[in-house]
Amino acid sequence: MSSGLSTIPPPPRAQLRVLVIEDCEDDAMLMLRLFRSAKYSTRHTIVDCAEDMAAALEREHWDVILADHSMPRFNATAALQLMQARGLDIPFIIVSGHIDEETAIAAMRAGAHDYLSKDKMDRLVPAVEREIREARNRAEHRVALEAVHESESRFRALATNLPGMVFQLLIEPGGSWRFLYVSEGSTALLNLRPFELIGKPERFLGLLFDADRVSLQRSLSLSAESGATVNWEGRIRLRDDEMKWINLRSSPRQLESGLPIWEGIVSNITQSKQVEAQLLANRQQLAELSSYLQVAVEEERARIARDIHDELGGILVGLRFEVALLSAKLPPERPDLLERMRRMESMCADAIATVSRVASELRPGILKEFGLQAALESHAEDFSARTGIACHMRCVDYDVELTEAASIALFRIFQEALNNTFKHAAASQVEVRFCRENNELLLEIADDGRGVAETDLSKPRSFGLRGMRERVASLGGRFHVERRAKGGTRISVHLPDEMSADTTGAQGSA
Repeated sequence: MSSGLSTIPPPPRAQLRVLVIEDCEDDAMLMLRLFRSAKYSTRHTIVDCAEDMAAALEREHWDVILADHSMPRFNATAALQLMQARGLDIPFIIVSGHIDEETAIAAMRAGAHDYLSKDKMDRLVPAVEREIREARNRAEHRVALEAVHESESRFRALATNLPGMVFQLLIEPGGSWRFLYVSEGSTALLNLRPFELIGKPERFLGLLFDADRVSLQRSLSLSAESGATVNWEGRIRLRDDEMKWINLRSSPRQLESGLPIWEGIVSNITQSKQVEAQLLANRQQLAELSSYLQVAVEEERARIARDIHDELGGILVGLRFEVALLSAKLPPERPDLLERMRRMESMCADAIATVSRVASELRPGILKEFGLQAALESHAEDFSARTGIACHMRCVDYDVELTEAASIALFRIFQEALNNTFKHAAASQVEVRFCRENNELLLEIADDGRGVAETDLSKPRSFGLRGMRERVASLGGRFHVERRAKGGTRISVHLPDEMSADTTGAQGSA
């Protein structure tokens, strides 16, 4: 049984496609038997002239070519040239019975991969296996090189068409710059060709404004230490005194030597900076206009309040006085007229109270005479009486004295907040805080209603909230609206402590 098992041959190796250039069929069959003895399955063709070899090369791809050195109609040198003329890289091994060393060396220099003597055929299979491995390695190397060249071509095409300068930057230990790569975009951006920057990288630094040069070097130093991406903006001045804004964005990586290298892009952001500057100027103009309009509105409110109080109020007081006099002269036997006069007197009293309230809302005298805190409390009491919504002043710092502009702004915000609560919140009570907190002045109005929704904040015609925000912004403060966790809405206004009429005195008394 054991003897029978030992005779089972091992599985065959991969198939070899062998092109044999030989005029002696016995020698050719001997070489092929050596492969079969090594358990290779062979597929072969035997030729002895250039025409047959050319046809065989056209017909099939061969793993190895075995060529006799000299034949009546052909030779190894001609066969090698025929293979090379077609751009083929196939292991070419000369197997000859008579070849001198000088001829063999010349053949190797011409491109043959090995040569063997027919009386040392034991080297044939190992030599073929070695050369096939080498050919496979060369093919893989060519594929890798082609991939690298293709990738490099795509990169260069992309870098050339990008609206900016693609670069690769290395900073030496001494701090000197070295551009390893610069794209053609440098010409349009900096008026410098790539070779000019690669040859003299200090030209780039020379274009930067002094402060911006320091800023860029600091950003690169921090990037080298932390590995963070550089996103820097600065100004350059070109030869014709043209000024540009540029953005340098790059990510660092570390070379085997430990030196950092940055690869990124420098872009022209001059237009976006000009647009940004114009937007800032427009916003400043709008803020100034808003401030002017607020002052104008307050002045107009004050004028209307004076007219209502002085003229209309005076007329109503006089009318009430005349009604009272007329009522006193009516005969007692006309109770119907007496009752009508009492109703007229009551209506005059109501009208006088309404005029007083409207004038107070337009320009509360208490705000000017007794300060914001008293005005807030007075308005809160009036709001509770009119709406039935309890308004609690939970924390009021009476030591805080504000500028007139800040007092008016906070009072108007307070008015608008209570008005919104009455109209939209469906609340039962409001809590108010006004104090100094964390070196800021804080006014907080919180209700227990349905709570503000995100859609309410983003409504295009939400002028009440927008007006509050504009008032706070004009004073350099912060405005925040949020939904409370337990339900309701909280409005917070934070003003800088400089809004105090006398910051030092206020802090001391606090």
